[in-house]
Amino acid sequence: MTMFKTLLLAAAPVAIAAMPVPAAAQTGGIAVANPEGAVAQSNAWRTAQSQIQTTYKAQLDQAQARQTALQNELRPLVTAFETARAAPNANEAALRTQATTIQQREQAANAELQRLTAPASRARAYVVEQISAQLPAAVNAAVARKKVTLLLRPDAALYTQPSNDITADVTTELNRLVPSVTITPPANWQPGQQGQAPAAAAPAAAPAPAAPRGR
Repeated sequence: MTMFKTLLLAAAPVAIAAMPVPAAAQTGGIAVANPEGAVAQSNAWRTAQSQIQTTYKAQLDQAQARQTALQNELRPLVTAFETARAAPNANEAALRTQATTIQQREQAANAELQRLTAPASRARAYVVEQISAQLPAAVNAAVARKKVTLLLRPDAALYTQPSNDITADVTTELNRLVPSVTITPPANWQPGQQGQAPAAAAPAAAPAPAAPRGR
């Protein structure tokens, strides 16, 4: 969920707390909701994910194949380093050189994988931004319908009953407010520009897959 949460927070940070609504339900009018989970379960996100997998299949398959190859390239380097480090009277200078080589290879691998996955990552970021633009309205609608007076994130509550979780209700409202989205961002779009005038700039890519560490 880390990559998804990063995209969502970059698209439209939403503070979900102390949202007053008349009357009370749940437990004393208090409920919890996971905004990232609500977006991830929405029909718009699921459909867009399927479209992205189809549209960018060639690039994603190439990235997967390259990641496997990079893992195979790094594995003997890491094995050699670990063997050298475990040896009696290990040469610290040689170990530092080996470690630096591995780090440089990993950084190069990260950059390469990011380039390969950039189009799909950019599409995902655009999808998240479109859905998250409706998240505050969805939260407010769910809160009003459930008569909640205080809404918290699940990790802000020490304990809560499952019946107090209205994440699914937020998803229901998202499905109503944003039934579908497009996976093709405008040419000059950058994450965070939803609702702003477009600015000419290089496309911003979402975080790439973590660099493989051979073992």
